[in-house]
Amino acid sequence: MRLVDLHEDLAYSNQRGVDVINGDNQSSIRMLKEFDSLVFASIFPHVDALDERSEFLTSLYGTPTRSTYFSFDLFIDQVKFYYYLDRRGFAKVVRDKSDLSGNGVKLLLSLEGADVLRDYTDIYLLKELHVYNLGLTWNYDNKFASSCMSKKDYGLTSEGEELVKLANSLGIIIDLAHAGKRTVIDVCNVSRKPVIVSHANVKRLKVHKRNLDDEEIEAIVKTKGIIGVTAIVSTLREGNLNSIVDNIRYIGESYGWEYVAIGTDFLGISEVPKGFENILKVRDLAKAIEGHEEEVLWRNAYRVITDNLTT
Repeated sequence: MRLVDLHEDLAYSNQRGVDVINGDNQSSIRMLKEFDSLVFASIFPHVDALDERSEFLTSLYGTPTRSTYFSFDLFIDQVKFYYYLDRRGFAKVVRDKSDLSGNGVKLLLSLEGADVLRDYTDIYLLKELHVYNLGLTWNYDNKFASSCMSKKDYGLTSEGEELVKLANSLGIIIDLAHAGKRTVIDVCNVSRKPVIVSHANVKRLKVHKRNLDDEEIEAIVKTKGIIGVTAIVSTLREGNLNSIVDNIRYIGESYGWEYVAIGTDFLGISEVPKGFENILKVRDLAKAIEGHEEEVLWRNAYRVITDNLTT
């Protein structure tokens, strides 16, 4: 079975002491080897803190939540970890289109949040490091765009618009997971390449700040982009496999099966859906969407990757 997972936190979990090579917690290189797999390997360069911002986030979520600040050192450390996996032969970092084929685990490096960039031209450095997926925001606003947690959703800034245009020309995918609605609409109007939302669900099925309403989904579809349905329990109507299937079917049946994929967020979540506890459960998911499994688990994401990559 071929599989693209649009979001896994391998490097972040490694820094927390989780065995992401041979472990059995949600996902690992060992488990991913069960498939012909391509994983968007997240770089999450953020540091938790307790301050007024954490009090604000707690009020938003309804549960104690620490605020987070970006760290360039963490960015470098996580990139180095992925290249360590590459040098040791555990996985292959995608450097160009030729690396997308073949057996084994392939890693497409993905920066979650553009906060570590000093200005939009820093993405030339991302290109040199083969970081081919760029999330504009995480759970707070930055100089490029507003996030889904914004108190004032100002959308894409002028510098953010330049970032999107340059990313298009360099073959870097724009990822709108965690983005505010105005940001989603603005980016979809600016981008000349398909965009992705690597890990989110449908707001019509569960009202949640991380989920997408129909206007956002329509905008993403118009770019020929994809939405990675996710395993984040709080974004699901019910915390089980059936709810994941419901989100996939909603997008597929309402907008077209070519616009839906999966982005588990495994190794970045503390709670997992019942019946979808780890990446091996993708086999059960495939049975539940029989007839569309090749599109959802591989073909759609592969199309968007190849439409974006320039080399």
